[in-house]
Amino acid sequence: MTSDPFVEFKSRQREGWAFFAPLEAYTTPPAAHLVRFAGVRPGQTVLDVGTGTGVVAITARRVGASVTGLDLTPELLARARESAVLANVNDIVWREGDAESLPFADASFDVVLSQFGHMFAPRPEIATREMLRVLKRGSRLAFATWPPEHFLGKLFSLVGKYVPPPPGVAPTPEWGNLTVVRERLGSGVRDVFFDRGDMMFPALSPQHYRATIEKTSGPVISLVQRLQNDREKLDTFRRELETLVEEYLADNVVRHDYLLTRAIKV
Repeated sequence: MTSDPFVEFKSRQREGWAFFAPLEAYTTPPAAHLVRFAGVRPGQTVLDVGTGTGVVAITARRVGASVTGLDLTPELLARARESAVLANVNDIVWREGDAESLPFADASFDVVLSQFGHMFAPRPEIATREMLRVLKRGSRLAFATWPPEHFLGKLFSLVGKYVPPPPGVAPTPEWGNLTVVRERLGSGVRDVFFDRGDMMFPALSPQHYRATIEKTSGPVISLVQRLQNDREKLDTFRRELETLVEEYLADNVVRHDYLLTRAIKV
């Protein structure tokens, strides 16, 4: 049995994303978009990979599906459980786990979903293989990702410029490239279909936006921590980030364009 070469990397991800919960309000409307896009129906078994605070899982459960939510970060799963109780959907199964090693048998689910989750797995080929493995033949895989040409894709590329990922870790924005997505899904699926959506993030200024994500976004939290002893470099990053935000800020909202992908397992 081979050990995971990205244990330390995933541990940093787990720690960074522990502070994400305040952003869940912004991801809640896109969650409804994803569930509708995937065509989730009552009685289906659904897996939400990288469930975070559970907004997709809870939305799918309220449609009438039988839902399991999986995430690497226990703090987010604790928040998901609290939200499920408030939503009166207490029968969602919450599992701590890794998108690259899903703890489920082959062909366990009618639908596999991921909203901005599986794309942070370091090896896309493994995460893709795992999501398709646990999906039944003829059933749907659907996920939301950030295109490289839009705001968050550019933001993650900016983070990668200052703190490059370890060797072997695929850049996150590649999951928003239609050609790359088709290649990764390969012959394991048919009827690949794409759609677009917008996530609106209220902000009073570029500085306000930056201050918020420095406390809530895993990759940015990690970058700030690692540059604490290099104030000049950190200040330069902050200026570049604020300049980027300025391009997408209008009427106190930063627009986050996302890509939706849907496919059927063959």
